[in-house]
Amino acid sequence: MVTEACKKNHITVNGQVAKPSKEVFPTDKITFRKDQITQIITVLDIPESRVGAKLVDIYRKNETPAEAYAHLELLKLSKEHYRKTGTGRPTKKDRRDIDEYGEDIIEEEDEN
Repeated sequence: MVTEACKKNHITVNGQVAKPSKEVFPTDKITFRKDQITQIITVLDIPESRVGAKLVDIYRKNETPAEAYAHLELLKLSKEHYRKTGTGRPTKKDRRDIDEYGEDIIEEEDEN
């Protein structure tokens, strides 16, 4: 995925478009766009070998401004606001609830 992003010029290192073979060094700033946020990552150190996902934060620093994350939250809230709940096709759970409700009404009528 990163190789494709590099080929499409979506990743920059220190302000210059990066090729997939670009070497990074400590203090390099990597900029890319993910989930409608321009992420800025600073390389703190290069590990000797591959590390697990939990240890990656030791070697990088996320310098993405907090305003970018707040803007993303506003976008999510605005999308939810304009979506009219209850319209469209019911989910499987909704149909089960409707069926159970209908069965309860039929049982009450049979008892009376």
